[in-house]
Amino acid sequence: MDTHSLFLRIRRKDIAYLKFIIESYEGMALVRTKDPDQAIVELMIAPGWESEVEKVLEALRKEILIEKANEEELNGERS
Repeated sequence: MDTHSLFLRIRRKDIAYLKFIIESYEGMALVRTKDPDQAIVELMIAPGWESEVEKVLEALRKEILIEKANEEELNGERS
């Protein structure tokens, strides 16, 4: 299955919560931790679920900090 990846930065303490919420929508997306030190996670979104993922993330933004990871963070560069 082809998935679309979305990389996000959240607080480390919120990784398990985000994973629990996202993966509770069976078949929507999987979450993996890309960089545990910087709390960067990858959402591997199933085809056709992109808009639902955005809706869930929008609701979660009311509870936890969620930012898109920038290119330097994805490449492991630190300032």
